[in-house]
Amino acid sequence: MRILAIDTSNLVLSTAVVEEERVLGEWTTNLNKNHSVRLMESISQLLDSLDLGPDQLDGIAVARGPGSYTGVRIGVATAKTMAWSLNIPVIGVSSLQAVAANAGGYSGMIVPLFDARRGQVYTGGYRSGPDMTAREVLPERIILLRDWLPMAAEAAADGPVLFLGDDVSIHRSVITEVLGEQAQFAPPFFNHPRAAGIGWLAAKQIGRAGNVHQLVPEYLQLAEAEAKLKARGCST
Repeated sequence: MRILAIDTSNLVLSTAVVEEERVLGEWTTNLNKNHSVRLMESISQLLDSLDLGPDQLDGIAVARGPGSYTGVRIGVATAKTMAWSLNIPVIGVSSLQAVAANAGGYSGMIVPLFDARRGQVYTGGYRSGPDMTAREVLPERIILLRDWLPMAAEAAADGPVLFLGDDVSIHRSVITEVLGEQAQFAPPFFNHPRAAGIGWLAAKQIGRAGNVHQLVPEYLQLAEAEAKLKARGCST
């Protein structure tokens, strides 16, 4: 099973090709660049470097969000289009779970987070499973960080809580204020979602992939423009 994995859900642009037990290749940048322009080029270059054609792929994996509204939409739309044209399955993987998976084997609570502005974060609570995947124990949500931290601490049962994600630095002082020594912070190379991890997570569920049109982005909230339309009673 050879899977092309894609992540454009945040600043990171990452593509990878994985097999059951191998990462064949991975290409990642962490720059505020135009993903819509660079994504197909990165896929093409990656496949060319591996001497693979699109017809040699068995599935597509993509980060389905939460994250940047535009970034999530670009990745999901590209993955669905490729899967439909190649007649292969497509699997969406949580962008938060993809970051949490970097801490596979960690014994405490794993908390990835992305900044959502106005003191809010996209987040969830995970535990490392026996297969080193990140198992969700607190549902993903958008929430005020100060409301979230006591919930995460309680779920951790007085154990350590590991925070991951580039945006943790924005909120580190609040996290430390509330949780004190219970809070731990991952090294920088744990903070970025990796397409290889997304492909690995997707491979475990590729047999359960539904119709390509059933895959939809997970924003955890409406885009601002859509929310304003709904508030005025307009349909979208």
